[in-house]
Order: sequence, then structure tokens, then C-alpha cells
Amino acid sequence: MLIEKRGGRRLMNQINVVPYIDVMLVLLVIFMVTAPMMSPSQIDLPSVAKASTAKVAPLQVIVDKDGNLSFRDQDGRPERRVKLDEVIALIRQRQAENPEQAVVIAADQEVVYRKVVDVMDTLQRNNVQRVGLLVRAAK
Repeated sequence: MLIEKRGGRRLMNQINVVPYIDVMLVLLVIFMVTAPMMSPSQIDLPSVAKASTAKVAPLQVIVDKDGNLSFRDQDGRPERRVKLDEVIALIRQRQAENPEQAVVIAADQEVVYRKVVDVMDTLQRNNVQRVGLLVRAAK
């Protein structure tokens, strides 16, 4: 019994990936060249020409660049490191004595913005009145 052989073509069971690699390398070069040309979006933060003076010196919640909290009262006591729940208790105590006393959050320039928002949110959720941000006057 003779088996007839058809044509000289064999089935190919491999995929040639060289053209895909070439396309990916070209795209990589294009992105590497164009990425430095794109300018990141810039945010213009507001500055104040003149800040209003408060009747009563505000309480300060200080957030350092590592995210640690400190509390400063304007009655001459030194700044002290505290936890967030201690800050709320201290502020409630001071505002019970003087409801007009404001609270300002003074944050380092390098602090993660999320930490400042967390502090402000926690103060507002605990019904602390008159919460603001401490800013530096424009020169």
C-alpha cells in the first residue's frame, strides 16, 4: 500500500513573535522620547495678602513632614506631641471654655496632603467648630 504525499508544505505550529517585538520596541522609543516633553499639570495655590486677626489666639494642630501631630495652645505652654483622639479632647475642652476660639491646622510643606485632610475631616466629624488652615502671608 502506497501513501501518497501531498505537496512539500508542512504545517507550522509555532508563532513568529519577532514582528511583535519590533513594534513594541518602536512604541517604547516613541514614549521615551515624548515623555520628557510633556509638562505636568501645575496647581496655583492661593496666597493671602493680609490675614485677618482673630479676637482670641487660635489653637494649633501641627502636622510635621512625617505625619506626626503636635498641639500648641497660645497660653504660653510649649508644643507637645499628641495623638488624634487627644487633640479632639483638648480642643473640645478649650472650646467649652471659649467657644470663639478657632482651630488651625499648620502643616509642613512636605507632608502628605491626605494626612491634612484626615485631620480636618476627623475634627469636623467630631463637631469641632471653626477649623481652618494656617497659611503664610505672601511676601
